[in-house]
Amino acid sequence: MGGSLAVAVLTAGAVCARTLRLGAGRRPDGRRSAGTGSALLSTLPDFLTASVLAAVVGVQLGWLPALGWYGPQWMVLPALSLGLPAGALLGRMLDDLLPGAFAEQWALAAAARGVPGRSIARQALRRCVPGLLPNFGLFVVGLTGGAVAVEQVFDIPGLGRLTLQAAVAQDLPVLQAGTLALVLLAAIAGGAARLTARLLIGPALRDGALLSLHRPTPPRPTTLPLLYGGLLLAVVTLGLARDPLRLDTTARLQPPSWAHPFGTDGLGRDVLARVGHGALSTLALALAVSATALVLGVLMGLLPRVSGPLVDTVNAVPPVLAALLVTGVAGSGPSTPALAVTAVAWAPLAAHTSALLQQERATTHLTATRALGAGPLQLLRHELLPAVLPPVVRHALLRLPGVALALAALGFLGLGAQPPSPEWGLLLSENQPYAERAPWAVLAPAAALALLGAVAVTGGGGVRWPRRLSRARRRDTGETETETETETETETGTTTATRPEPPDPARPIRPEGVTSDA
Repeated sequence: MGGSLAVAVLTAGAVCARTLRLGAGRRPDGRRSAGTGSALLSTLPDFLTASVLAAVVGVQLGWLPALGWYGPQWMVLPALSLGLPAGALLGRMLDDLLPGAFAEQWALAAAARGVPGRSIARQALRRCVPGLLPNFGLFVVGLTGGAVAVEQVFDIPGLGRLTLQAAVAQDLPVLQAGTLALVLLAAIAGGAARLTARLLIGPALRDGALLSLHRPTPPRPTTLPLLYGGLLLAVVTLGLARDPLRLDTTARLQPPSWAHPFGTDGLGRDVLARVGHGALSTLALALAVSATALVLGVLMGLLPRVSGPLVDTVNAVPPVLAALLVTGVAGSGPSTPALAVTAVAWAPLAAHTSALLQQERATTHLTATRALGAGPLQLLRHELLPAVLPPVVRHALLRLPGVALALAALGFLGLGAQPPSPEWGLLLSENQPYAERAPWAVLAPAAALALLGAVAVTGGGGVRWPRRLSRARRRDTGETETETETETETETGTTTATRPEPPDPARPIRPEGVTSDA
């Protein structure tokens, strides 16, 4: 867990490095719409990454040990397998908040007074990190108890694998002890994350002196979601025109050709056909689970006193263990993975909603709006939800590939779909033993998952709340009336806006109310 967290922090820093550099150079609006690289990293199945690293780095090159747990050297490959996807997701969430921090009044005033860009970037990080610390605490538990597939590949006697084996063998004392250890770890990590967030924010949270990070600027038009979506749709369409169950034992493990563009698997079945037909069940199930988790996460996040302890407890249960519990209660079936992943997927979204809601309640514009006589429902509808819901929806889209991967991991461990279903997780599980001899059979479903992640991440940048700002919020965020009231935003990223004239660079920047240099 410690090694994976170190890799995750370094990966998150690499993902948001460009935004930090542009913000330090006082050019935060010049950044491109990030997300493609982080999408590819976040959609890497940990068990697939572990298999490739073990086969290439451990066996073929012999640089690091690939099996067992006997010292620090055996920790490197598992830490990379777990830390890269987690770091990409955290980095993308941080990159989504940084532009709002660089546009706050304190950052503009510091830049006008000549404060070094590195100091502004460091304070911007301090401003944004508290909103992500609850999710960071959830990753601590997920990298401990949820690393079952990686522990299986590298033969590591970890806590998650021990708990899974105890559940399969119905060893109740070991199962209870392992689950209790995960719950205690979740409680400690969650409490430490909330305490650190309060220390970083300081008395501004208590005094209601924060500024809103939510800036309703229109998203930049981009064609990347259409490009990735069109490519994924083309692959699915070509695959649907083929038979996914046709066996040809004379064409086993054939490389890609005109007859079989993605090659064949161990039974001679066309991989393109199985990827195309598996997309129907995989994508539909992942979308349904993500939508349900989003609704539950937002509702529970709006009740932080109720959901706080429940989030820590739910997050302590890995999806694999949840699948075993669902199997024991409802029996094995195609709905088992969906119920298991839904039971734990809402927790990160609820934690994110609670963190953003806590900070938004401490903003100056909300205090002013409440002083004008606004009621709780009006504050929730016109002030809190417009600030909280768009980032959480983008977070849910970022986790859409992760939901598909969780379903795939259950299929990889034999708890999901059963043969001859072409579900993508089952495809990865079936073809994983042939990764060295026929890598195309594994890379094809992995590439489809990567495309799904690219579509979700690049398209998620266009999610905005179409509304007009109140005067208090305009004053809080520093937006002009012309800029906020004339723009029309859509979820596709297209906008029509009338921007005010850019400021004269030769004109000095003065605080509000100062009319002369004196």
